Amino acid sequence: MEDIEDLLVGSSGGAPPGFRLPLTAVGLNPKKTKKKKPLIDYANINNNNGLLAPKIPGTQTIYIKTFGCSHNQSDSEYMAGQLSAFGYSLSENPEEADLWLINTCTVKSPSQSAMDTIITKGKSAKKPLVVAGCVPQGSRDLKELEGVSVVGVQQIDRVVEVVEETLKGHEVRLLTRKTLPALDLPKVRKNKFVEILPINVGCLGACTYCKTKHARGHLGSYTVDSLVGRVRTVILDGVKEIWLSSEDTGAYGRDIGVNLPTLLKAIVAELPSDAGTMLRIGMTNPPFILEHLKEIADVLCHPCVYSFLHVPVQSGSDAVLSAMNREYTVSEFRTVVDTLTELVPGMQIATDIICGFPGETDEDFTQTVSLIDEYKFPQVHISQFYPRPGTPAARMKKVPSTVVKKRSRELTTVFEAFTPYNGMKGRVERIWITDIATDGVHLVGHTKGYIQVLVVASESLLGTSAIAKITSVGRWSVFGEVIETIKDTSCKTASSMGSSSIEEKYSPCSNTCGEACVSSRVQEKTCACGPGDCEGTIVVESAASTNTISQEDRSSRYLIGWLLRKRKNHVHKKMESEITSGFKKKQEWAGESKASWNVVDRVLLGGMLVSFLIIVALLMHLGFRTSSN
Repeated sequence: MEDIEDLLVGSSGGAPPGFRLPLTAVGLNPKKTKKKKPLIDYANINNNNGLLAPKIPGTQTIYIKTFGCSHNQSDSEYMAGQLSAFGYSLSENPEEADLWLINTCTVKSPSQSAMDTIITKGKSAKKPLVVAGCVPQGSRDLKELEGVSVVGVQQIDRVVEVVEETLKGHEVRLLTRKTLPALDLPKVRKNKFVEILPINVGCLGACTYCKTKHARGHLGSYTVDSLVGRVRTVILDGVKEIWLSSEDTGAYGRDIGVNLPTLLKAIVAELPSDAGTMLRIGMTNPPFILEHLKEIADVLCHPCVYSFLHVPVQSGSDAVLSAMNREYTVSEFRTVVDTLTELVPGMQIATDIICGFPGETDEDFTQTVSLIDEYKFPQVHISQFYPRPGTPAARMKKVPSTVVKKRSRELTTVFEAFTPYNGMKGRVERIWITDIATDGVHLVGHTKGYIQVLVVASESLLGTSAIAKITSVGRWSVFGEVIETIKDTSCKTASSMGSSSIEEKYSPCSNTCGEACVSSRVQEKTCACGPGDCEGTIVVESAASTNTISQEDRSSRYLIGWLLRKRKNHVHKKMESEITSGFKKKQEWAGESKASWNVVDRVLLGGMLVSFLIIVALLMHLGFRTSSN
């Protein structure tokens, strides 16, 4: 199933300016590079058959179109990275491209119809085509795939070979493999601040309506070590959000003897202690997290993890859930929601509903409406049932299409009547800014609960964290103004600056209401993002704030301690000045700061020398008096 954040909630045309567009129509956005010119002018050289010789491999331009979920988006980014590394140019303009690479989704009929349309356009334009993703993997004999090359979901690491052969006029099909693609392949991210990290492929379920299982197969999990290694790499790359993605994150590791909490704890231990890089846990079905609810809640409370989870329920009727073979009851879904809401302050839960599943009665639908109305989820993805060829549900007796559409409209009306963010106006929140809104004016940030906050600010704030005041609320997101930016430092530094009140108010350990997280209360535990250390306290920067030393520090009886604090604050003052300017090179800053430390260093060393001489003099005086006695 799709990840809720990759789908547009609400009716078409009603989306706010910053709401993430669905990945059903995603073109990669790499840096535009000039097309490489071959050293030899092949335009004037004929081959033996009298035909024009092909271009040098790696000099062509590729257009990539992605349909579907975040896992598909990650696959496209990996394929784009390999093509780019091999020398191919990537373009968002299909007309100027030499080949089209189409990454497909098989979840619904509309997405597959869109694939059919673009394939038809490509053939009409005489463009070489490569089709990847779930459609060819799950439906190999489709008529639409005749005459095009195909690369399977587990063959993305061979996309360069497929593209090269296709450009030569050959039809290539790679669909069978038993091992997972490596995680350290080159990658071109659609958003350089967001890493979509697939933790497993396939699932353990057997939902009667799902075609994705045919494509992605049985559960296959990456090892904890390989995933942790990837996390370390992307953090060094400057990634600020890591999305864990799969067909069912809750099922992770059951094929290799581990579980999701084990993975989450290992990943969280690698995240920067200032909560500068946040973790978002992907969609999970209820059955596989019921036994780990408290552990999952503990991770969701962590300052470096968004308090957000996508848990599809699909129906509020046990009879329909049984027909879907969802392997849980409505009561068990309620247990998941109630437990997480109770244990995780500010918890936000998104869910999915399928309207008009075969056999759904009016009473079944009423139960679904009651469930959604009771919990008033801030995000609900409402779909009409689409029979997918080859699935058991496709052979079931269908609900009339007019009834399905009526139920979908009714549930949408109920959902859109909710006002989930009304209480947020005037609130002060920490947000993580990672994107530009579709209106080109606002930047997109998210609160700890992954509530979307749109702010008008300089693009230099992309990839940063800030304190924002919520000025107004909308149905899909809230609007705010940045009042302060955040700079990380250690607990000791914050303490020496007398910032305990700021620490309590704006600590990443706090939820939207200013309460400390269950597992990270400031007064009970360290403020660490990683276990066992004392990092992660934040310092708030603003135009009005300064870094002067408190009077208590100035009057300290210990000269060396005061000088150490003086030096540390001087260093942070220089660092904050560097962040504000935003244009100096790190090497230049290092040279300037080194020079600026000289005075402080001299004073520090002089103080240490004086203290040492005093101690020696006292010891000699005491020794002299003892010998005299």
